[in-house]
This record gives sequence, structure tokens and C-alpha cells, in this order.
Amino acid sequence: MSRELIFAVLLGYLSGSIPFGLLLTRLAGLGDVRNIGSGNIGATNVLRTGSRSIAGLTLLLDILKGFVPVFLAARLWSGDAAIAAGFGALAGHILPVWLRFKGGKGVATFIGVLFALSWPLGVLFSIVWLIIAFTLRMSSLAALTATAIVAATGFAITEGRLPIALLIIALVIFITHRANLLRLLRNQEPKISFTKKA
Repeated sequence: MSRELIFAVLLGYLSGSIPFGLLLTRLAGLGDVRNIGSGNIGATNVLRTGSRSIAGLTLLLDILKGFVPVFLAARLWSGDAAIAAGFGALAGHILPVWLRFKGGKGVATFIGVLFALSWPLGVLFSIVWLIIAFTLRMSSLAALTATAIVAATGFAITEGRLPIALLIIALVIFITHRANLLRLLRNQEPKISFTKKA
């Protein structure tokens, strides 16, 4: 692996490993988000604190921590470095060293990575996620469906190493959602609430 790819992975990991959901809920006096709901540090679980503003800010920052390192790597080095930074950001969010490698599921960070690598795919993911999340109110189903569609579409509208990278990321997202998949199959997946504390 070249030096630029190593730097890109490290840049992505350091950015992705910032646990914004945990930091923001603590700063807002909402306690440790890992002690409620799914125990996840992502925006969906932050929403279960009853604070839509903190959940929204968590979502935005988790997207940015995927977007920024990929954008910088593309400008400083190359397209391959940008992809490497994307993998690093996802690894940082899912396996943050600061939280003993117990982080989030990677969806919001993946959105940021997508917008930096291919903004049309970022838009596609967002549209699919919003439609399913607001109609069926199941964040996991929305994320998994959007991820699968984006991975498939990537082979049609992107080139180089990006389609394979998107396929690998999709597999990672499905692995982090394996418990959700089982609950979906059993029709036991809880629904998200956009209006009140769960």
C-alpha cells in the first residue's frame, strides 16, 4: 500500500471515529445514549432520547465525518485515496478505538462518503431512505434498501474501483445490521418515532 493510501485511511479513520452521538447527548444532559434503545451511538438511537434537534445534529455531523476526509483525500491525492479514506471513515465509525471498537452501524457516515465519491448516488440513497423511513418508519429497512440500490446502481453509473468498493461497503452495512435483518424477518423490528420520545 502506498504512503498516500495509508495517510488517506488514517485520515478517514480519525474523522470517522469521532462519536458525535455520544458527545452531543452528554453535552445536552441526556446521559449516555448507549444505555437506551439499541445502545447505538447513531442518530436513530439519539432520536430515542426525545431530542429531534440533537438527533438531527448527530446525523449531520456523522455525514460530514464521512464526507470531509473523502473530499480532502480526492483533492490532496487521488480517486483511489478517496475510496481508501471512505473505508477508513466507515471503519472509524463502526470500530472507534476510543469506545473499545463498539461504534455505530455506518449508515450516516456512508451517506457522507457517497456524496464525496459520487453525489448522484448520495442523492439516490437519501431519496430512497427518506421514502421508506417516513412511510414505513423503519430506519434499518430504509438503510438496507437504499444501500442495496446504490450498490447495484454503482455498477451502471460509476467506473474504476468504485463499483467494487460500493459492493464491499454494502456487505459491511448488511453485516452491521444483521440483528435488524433477523428482526425484520420475524416482523419484530421496532419503528422509529419522529414526534415523541420513544
